[in-house]
Amino acid sequence: MTENKSKGLSVDEVMDKATKAAESFRQLNQEQTDKIVKAVYEAGFDNRIVLAKLACDETRLGVLEDKVMKNIIATRYVYHDIKHLKTVGAIAEDKKHQVLEIAEPLGPIFAITPITNPTSTVLFKILISLKTRNPIIIRPHGAARKCSIEAARICYEAALKAGAPENCIQWIKRSTNEQTIEFMSHRKTALVLATGSVELVREAYRSGNPAIGVGPGNVPVYIGKTADIPFAIEQIFISKTFDNGTVCASEQALIANRINADEIIDELKKRKAYFLSKDEIKLLEAVAFNKEQKVMSAQVIGQPAPVIAKLAGIEVPPDTTLLIAELDDVGLKSPLSLEILAPILALYIAEEFEEAIEMCRKINVHGGMGHTVSIFSNDEDKIEYFASVMNAGRILVNTPASQGALGGTYNALRPSLMLACGTGGKNITTDNISAKHLLNVHRVARRKVSDCLVCDHYDFLDDEHSARIVDKECSTFKSTFDR
Repeated sequence: MTENKSKGLSVDEVMDKATKAAESFRQLNQEQTDKIVKAVYEAGFDNRIVLAKLACDETRLGVLEDKVMKNIIATRYVYHDIKHLKTVGAIAEDKKHQVLEIAEPLGPIFAITPITNPTSTVLFKILISLKTRNPIIIRPHGAARKCSIEAARICYEAALKAGAPENCIQWIKRSTNEQTIEFMSHRKTALVLATGSVELVREAYRSGNPAIGVGPGNVPVYIGKTADIPFAIEQIFISKTFDNGTVCASEQALIANRINADEIIDELKKRKAYFLSKDEIKLLEAVAFNKEQKVMSAQVIGQPAPVIAKLAGIEVPPDTTLLIAELDDVGLKSPLSLEILAPILALYIAEEFEEAIEMCRKINVHGGMGHTVSIFSNDEDKIEYFASVMNAGRILVNTPASQGALGGTYNALRPSLMLACGTGGKNITTDNISAKHLLNVHRVARRKVSDCLVCDHYDFLDDEHSARIVDKECSTFKSTFDR
């Protein structure tokens, strides 16, 4: 077994090794790079079940089968999305305008990975980094250290056998917050890929180095009058119970119209959802949300509904799937309206369409700006209006939000374990992050014709003439100053 040598090294020593790996990586061509990526994909995919078991055993979060599916998305789906992507040398050419694009790697990437998707995020970030010839340093969540490091080790072994440079993948077994910040701000760090708490992502953006982070996903789902109600509720269950709600794009609040509310409630109950009384809502708030820190409580993340109910002192049937809280308010005064990565779902009943959409907007604003929203409807005008008024990078239609936002399964969105939120979530893009975001693209622009722009086309520029130069000795050019 090859040992990665980041154990016990200083921050500078780890970064020096990463820098040397970056220099070696630059020497590889596309074929060599793709061989490495394929080998790492196959190793990660082949170990999808082992890694899922390790994640469940260590973190005590989520559902084994769903963690396997996350590992599949992070390997097979991501690999097939990026395998034909050109990432070395000339990647595009505009012959008409004589512009050639050349891909260059960024350099060492410092990647922070979460407890909720510990192995899948490691596999994903490693694949997109190696595809772009960037060495990567994994800093796992402390409570998911073993499974995350094992995922990194498996990838590293496969990469080395396929010809990757030594230390192309490193991992930090233990680090203080100060050391993590030092890695993020290190002069040799080219990019920070931050998946974790809001404060950690903010630290990444404060580091002084380029960073791609994600935002929280307080996802509202609107069920319109024209929706197929049994289908809609089935899809919401597929999403909200997926890995016990640990995907940040899982639905957090369901908004119904009064006209279809009874049918929605009946369908929820058919699927073993438990509706909380007002007193039980208060009990659940106390254990599910930390009002002082304004964040979800760690003890409920990824836990089954009966376990969460027991923590709150609420008796529910052992086969309960979701805990439903019918609410009126949004915000800290009603904390179950905020992001909680667990099988807890808020329910709002609106009298009319405009009220329902306004409620979706309020939920989106309170902790989900730029992330994801969902609608079940067969009215194209309503869908278009919903999309136009919501601030979300992913607007999902008739789709389970967790799987739909991750991409590649229920739609053609790019498969990704990093869902950026644009300026609404203080991110630079609304994209599903992938390999294309980890390249510097250099553009070679060749000089075109050298006729005098003023003489030839004074009444101003079009595409054909926009590259022509101004001849300052031209009499027509000089005469323009007399006008």
